[in-house]
Amino acid sequence: MEQNISIWQLVVDATLPVQGVMFLLVIASVISWGMIFSRWKAISAADKSMEQFEDRFWSGVDLGRLYVQVNNDPDADSGQEHIFVAGFKEFARLRQQSHAEGEAVMDGAERAMRVALAREQEKLETHLSFLATVGSTSPYVGLLGTVWGIMNSFLSLAAMKQATIAVVAPGIAEALVATAAGLFAAIPAVIAYNAYTGKMKALNSRLDGFSTEFMSVLTQHAKK
Repeated sequence: MEQNISIWQLVVDATLPVQGVMFLLVIASVISWGMIFSRWKAISAADKSMEQFEDRFWSGVDLGRLYVQVNNDPDADSGQEHIFVAGFKEFARLRQQSHAEGEAVMDGAERAMRVALAREQEKLETHLSFLATVGSTSPYVGLLGTVWGIMNSFLSLAAMKQATIAVVAPGIAEALVATAAGLFAAIPAVIAYNAYTGKMKALNSRLDGFSTEFMSVLTQHAKK
């Protein structure tokens, strides 16, 4: 009589080392999916907030007035807003010092913006290293379960006087399930990492461009 074995039954009947490998891969997959959605939401919000702030910044509004608005806005979370606040705050502080020279004022504002820029870039890169790790290591972790399952199959085969496919089939099947689990965890993580890395580079380029343009605006503002 033909007997159908489900994938779940293969997992349940698998040896403890293979079950441990599958458990680790499932946990890694669940965490990576959570990070994938979290990064998607964060990157989309960052892109939208940058567009909104760029419209306000280039609308011709007074820089001092814009600084007060952004600095007092609890919802201001754009990377460009943080760079703007850090640069203009340092610029205004140094300009109030009677002995400060124009070059020193601009150097101070540029340093403040570089620090803010580094923070924003670090925020954009959050969780990407984990996705890269899952994408690169999960196939090898799955391969560990595969090797163990196949090894058990050959050990079972060696203990039998008469070799049949029924003896080795369960071990090979659980080995293949471990391989599939590794790929299931790795493929989404790799796709998300590559996609988000490209978007992150584009956002970082916008932040760099804004910093350069804002420095030019402050330079003109300092000459007035």
